[in-house]
Amino acid sequence: MPVATLLRRATRALQRARLHYGHGTDNARDDAAALVWHALRLPDRPGAARLRRGASSGQQARLRALLERRIVGRVPVVYLTHRCWFAGMEMYVDERVLIPRSPLAELIERGFAPWIAAARVRRVADLGTGSGCLAIACARAFPRARVDALDISADALAVARLNIRRHRLARRVRALESDHFSALGREAYDIIVSNPPYVGRAELAALPPEYRHEPALALAAGRDGLDSVRAILRDAVRFLRPGGILVVEVGNSEALVRRRFARLPFTWLDFTRGGGGVFLLTREQLVAAQRSAQRARG
Repeated sequence: MPVATLLRRATRALQRARLHYGHGTDNARDDAAALVWHALRLPDRPGAARLRRGASSGQQARLRALLERRIVGRVPVVYLTHRCWFAGMEMYVDERVLIPRSPLAELIERGFAPWIAAARVRRVADLGTGSGCLAIACARAFPRARVDALDISADALAVARLNIRRHRLARRVRALESDHFSALGREAYDIIVSNPPYVGRAELAALPPEYRHEPALALAAGRDGLDSVRAILRDAVRFLRPGGILVVEVGNSEALVRRRFARLPFTWLDFTRGGGGVFLLTREQLVAAQRSAQRARG
């Protein structure tokens, strides 16, 4: 059977299944292509001639097995192929970590411009690193910087270390087990970036089945979804250098964050490739907010 025919049939099967897309792809054809490419071990961009070539019975059997896991098990494609791309770099991913899909990739590719001068960045912390994608992307964006990749999950850190080694960044990126800032001592950073858990209890229960394959620790953040955000906003100022910035993704919790922290002068960032729910605060803004809160308490 020609590869192109397999791709069409796989696409139709996924369309009929009415699956949820949101873990790196947003449509059935892209999911089908990822599974066909993986099952047949094709190069990332096969030409038209290769699409006309036949697939062996063994290759077709592998594809059928993958499609069954995607359709019946509702397993996101990235967990089936263990491959995804973030900021143009390939990452290994499995069910120990969240699937990378953050709009922060675009900001990192820009070197966090215009919010900080790239030449001054020497230390970066990635809080809740998961697969290590943010930390690794930051190390590529700032080749003179050292990056700390922090996570409370030992399983997630094992995946992060694998990706750090794959990208040959072990000398500049270190993975540390840490509950938020607990392992940092007196460290200080030019940039603290985080994609923390921000899903509330009710929202978590209503998510499509695909999300049940992701670690709950990387999604759930208490009743309202803001437990981790509160900890970050409370403590980040102690770990930022003068002129440093805090950048945090809160996704669709943005409206709630705006209400609960109305006194903070958030800058909400826009992205040309889509996505949102990312705020930025400077160290100086956090200091001023803390002093204002202290005065208000008398």
